[in-house]
Amino acid sequence: MTAASLARRPRAPNKGRAEALAGYLFIAVPMALFLVLNVGSIVYALFISVWKWNLRSGPVEFTGLRNYGTALSDPIFQTAIRNTLYYAVVWVPLTMALGLFLAVIVNQKIHGQTFFRAAFYFPAIASSAAITTLWIFIMAPDGIFNQVRGMVGLNPLFSLLGFTANQNWIGDQGTAMNTIILLNAWTTSGTFMLFYLASLQSISHEVYEAAAIDGAGAWQTFRRITFPLLKPGHYFVATVAVIGALQLFDQALIGGGVDGAPNNALMTMVLYLYNAAFKQFNFSYAAAIGIILFVVIFTATLVQRRLFGQAPAW
Repeated sequence: MTAASLARRPRAPNKGRAEALAGYLFIAVPMALFLVLNVGSIVYALFISVWKWNLRSGPVEFTGLRNYGTALSDPIFQTAIRNTLYYAVVWVPLTMALGLFLAVIVNQKIHGQTFFRAAFYFPAIASSAAITTLWIFIMAPDGIFNQVRGMVGLNPLFSLLGFTANQNWIGDQGTAMNTIILLNAWTTSGTFMLFYLASLQSISHEVYEAAAIDGAGAWQTFRRITFPLLKPGHYFVATVAVIGALQLFDQALIGGGVDGAPNNALMTMVLYLYNAAFKQFNFSYAAAIGIILFVVIFTATLVQRRLFGQAPAW
């Protein structure tokens, strides 16, 4: 029997079933952990949310949807929803645009390409707590930002916008959330840069060669070729960004404390949940907040799926 005939012989059915079984065994543990820790926790939170829950004895009294009604009618929770949605609406497109801009730059054949990729990405791997603390000092009334803008003569321009020379950017109700938005746009744009860079490098060079032959300029190429072909990348980045935005917690906690100061300007849905669970020890109420947050995130993801279509095939 020749080697060619051996190569054409189909594999034995038992061997195929053994390989399939081995594959299922490899994914069994991760899938079990996912079902228990992710899906199971959501189901358990849903169960807790309809009871008056005692940490030691468990369910005490069936309350139905009372926790949901209390949360949705609470003015502080309504403020938390508005703050979270405002953060998402402003921060997501800003950071996506900045990440795409950086990806286009580092995708060019320039000197020090590797250095710039690492430099842009470095804030994303640094400690969030450390960077937020440093940012608080920078944006303090006597911080570096106010001193620098005074030295370069920008105080008259800021005065026209209603800002004092010693503006407390995080301690002021009108500027606290926008200051956190700028902080997170800086720290997260490097991560989005890598996502967009992967999508950019998946576009065939033949498309750009054809555009160059047709006389398309740099802006026309980007607007009519690069940006539309990045649609799967937009979907992935936007989904990750919206989920992260709706879960804003650590910067709000460090910048405004557990109460979201000043005047609930930094109160977010996750920070409100944290207060309900670990400040008031009302775990059934916190579970209801978690389910509401899950519904908001799940709905936003479905909407993005409809807008952008398929995920990238990296």
